[in-house]
Amino acid sequence: MTASRIIRPATAFSISPTKGPKRPREKDGAHLKWIRTLRCCVCGAPGPDPAHIRSANPLYGKRETGGSEKPSDKFTVPLCRRHHDEQHNYVDGQRDGASAEIKWWASKGIDPFGLALSLYHASGDDEIADGILHSHRNRQAAE
Repeated sequence: MTASRIIRPATAFSISPTKGPKRPREKDGAHLKWIRTLRCCVCGAPGPDPAHIRSANPLYGKRETGGSEKPSDKFTVPLCRRHHDEQHNYVDGQRDGASAEIKWWASKGIDPFGLALSLYHASGDDEIADGILHSHRNRQAAE
C-alpha cells in the first residue's frame, strides 16, 4: 500500500461560509474620478466622495465585503461629505453593520445597488448620470 499525502490549498481555513474567498478588488480609477464630478445622490450637493457599498446583495451580484476586503469600484455612489459621514456614523453605531447600511439607504429612499450599477454603466456620460441621479432624488422625495 502506498502512503498518500493530503495537500491543503492555502485558503483551506480562511474561507468564511457566508462571505466566500477573498477576491481581488476590481479597481476603476477613472470611474471614481468621474463619480467625484457628480452631485450627491441624497441632496444634490456638488463635490461628492465616492462611497463604496459594503453590504451584499446577490440580486445585483454584490458580494459581502468588509474587514480588509474593499468593495469593487463599480459599487460606488456619490455622497457629499455630510451624508457620507452620516452614513458611516449610523452604520458604525449599530450592532449589525450590513443590515444598518441597508436601513440607512432605505431611510433615504434609495436603492444603492441599482444606483451604483446604473452609474457604472453610464460612467463618463454626465447627461445620463444627471438623469439617473435626478430620478433617484425625485423617487426619494415622493416617498
